[in-house]
Amino acid sequence: MVLLLVLAESSIQLVPDGTLLIHIFLVVLMVFVLNKTLFKPINQVLEERDRSSRGSLAEAHRLLERIENDLRGYEGSLRAARAEGYRQMEVERNKALKERESRLTSVRTEVTSEIEGEKRGIATQSNDARLLLTEEAKKLGLSISAQVLGRPSAAGDRPTTL
Repeated sequence: MVLLLVLAESSIQLVPDGTLLIHIFLVVLMVFVLNKTLFKPINQVLEERDRSSRGSLAEAHRLLERIENDLRGYEGSLRAARAEGYRQMEVERNKALKERESRLTSVRTEVTSEIEGEKRGIATQSNDARLLLTEEAKKLGLSISAQVLGRPSAAGDRPTTL
């Protein structure tokens, strides 16, 4: 066979001969051997990797979906907790405002009563001062008239005019 190959090398043939069958046989044999030794194990490894990655990818998608659902639930409960907190703050604020208003009312009432008491006290003091000033003015008037007239005047007398 090798001899045929050596002889075929020196001439150019346009008609196929037996060497073509040998080439086809060698190619088929190489495909069969490569398929058994190289392609089949590589394809098995690739398929296993693909199955594994698809399984991992599907698991990752399920995990991501579960996380998103949990996140939505967490955000919903957070919104509800905030709303409850704001509602409680509003209740406490209203309670504090009512208490403040009641304290202000009681202080206003107390201040008003103190002011009225002070006004009555001032009015009493004013009347007392007026009476005292009137009495003092009479005494001073009698004293001045006694000095001007040169004689003591009676308590009921009115000073005479000149």
